[in-house]
Amino acid sequence: MRYAYGLTSVLLVGGAAVSLATGYPAGAQVAQNDDMQLSRAVPRAGAPESFADLTEQLQPAVVNISTRQRVEVQSSNPFSGTPFEGLFSRRQGQQQQEPQFREGQSLGSGFIISADGYVVTNNHVVSPSGRGTVEEITVTMPDGTEYEAELVGNDVESDLAVLKVSRSEPFPFVRFGDSSQARPGDWVVAIGNPFGLGGTVTSGIVSAVLRNTGMGGAYDRYIQTDAAINRGNSGGPLFDMQGNVIGINNAIFSPTGGSVGIGFAIPAEIAAPIVEQLRRGEAIERGYLGISIQPVTDDLAASLGIERNRGEIVQSVQPGEGAERAGLRAGDIVISINGEPVTPEQSLSFLVANVAPGETIPVEYIRNGERVRANVTVGSRPSAEELARQQMFDPEAEEEEMLESPDDGLIEQRLGLQVVPLNPQIASQLGASAGTTGLAVGAVDANSDAARKGLQRGDIILSANYREVADIAGLEAVIARADAEDRDAVLLRVQRRGRPPTYLPVRLR
Repeated sequence: MRYAYGLTSVLLVGGAAVSLATGYPAGAQVAQNDDMQLSRAVPRAGAPESFADLTEQLQPAVVNISTRQRVEVQSSNPFSGTPFEGLFSRRQGQQQQEPQFREGQSLGSGFIISADGYVVTNNHVVSPSGRGTVEEITVTMPDGTEYEAELVGNDVESDLAVLKVSRSEPFPFVRFGDSSQARPGDWVVAIGNPFGLGGTVTSGIVSAVLRNTGMGGAYDRYIQTDAAINRGNSGGPLFDMQGNVIGINNAIFSPTGGSVGIGFAIPAEIAAPIVEQLRRGEAIERGYLGISIQPVTDDLAASLGIERNRGEIVQSVQPGEGAERAGLRAGDIVISINGEPVTPEQSLSFLVANVAPGETIPVEYIRNGERVRANVTVGSRPSAEELARQQMFDPEAEEEEMLESPDDGLIEQRLGLQVVPLNPQIASQLGASAGTTGLAVGAVDANSDAARKGLQRGDIILSANYREVADIAGLEAVIARADAEDRDAVLLRVQRRGRPPTYLPVRLR
């Protein structure tokens, strides 16, 4: 995803929806955010005249987390990783060089969720950066006391980790509230360690709930706040006025890396079950259909004449997975999962990830303008590394020969494209099979929507609005029909060398 501003991502999750077992006698400990403890700290009607009493009650459970890492320095050998690495890794008269390492560090925030010392923070705070190994994790209390922490469990998908620290007396801790009750305009307080400055408190309001940033993934669903959040706040809690943790400070939009009042926190209702599983040492399993998807944008909706802000388009289907077995294919618009509508606030990835693998669920989708319903058996979501490997492509694409594009008339005028019909020779130049039919893009007008959407010379247009286009007349007919139906865009299926075909809505001009 592209933004005019940078996205400084510091994802973290945590919490348990129920009180955690502490190993101490019942009633021996009281949470720092217990109702009775806070009854004099803040009036129920809203924000207090000061946040000082609330902060004093909650701050003892918020900690600083630091790590010491051993990071391998990238080899300066230009042949590193190739069969010739050994031939060129010796200096004159010397043996092959040993790997070089440097010491790395990371800083973040966290909070204690039980009296016996379970701590929640971000996975990226306690995981190595690049080619490294975490050698030590330190949790520092607000009074400066340090404890060596054990990594109990971590989850890359949610960027969540649970640590354990120990001492003879109980730790101060906080509980999670019900983030589903949060509303835009509610007061919130964030506590953390921005830029390594311990015990920093900021306040603000809930700016939005269930915010989708467009980053994709099963957990692109946040509480947005204008409470100042900066680097180092990763893992810190976002409290409501009853002192409950309703979110875990996670990411910011920023042109500089500093706070500009747009911060994000993972809702406690999403984080709590994951943390509890990690605390118990259980593997995190998520549902998986075996499809790659993209949201239905305004342009895509306009190209197909379907409802806006509803559904996601299937770009590709993994062989052998549940979606393929149920008959789904590229180009389908999935509009509901297990009876729940697919919307920007409730993405397909989120809905499927929260279905247990092995369960069979109804999936409703649109194909060729008609609604279709299928029962899909949900599989188990592969790891982030496996998913990345599935999407790999060969970047070493050879330069194709010049494509002689005829005067396309309507196509050039309305789409800003010059195209030529594929033949076996052109298909071979572009890395496509000899039997591929479609139109090869010879040139793209830099001022067109096609250029803004990333279409480029050498791409192959396989279809338009689900109709195969074997020649120029076929694409012109689709454009003419779109005009007749008063549509502002057409949906192209585009093949690029080394990549799977992709559906791309392009606006007509």
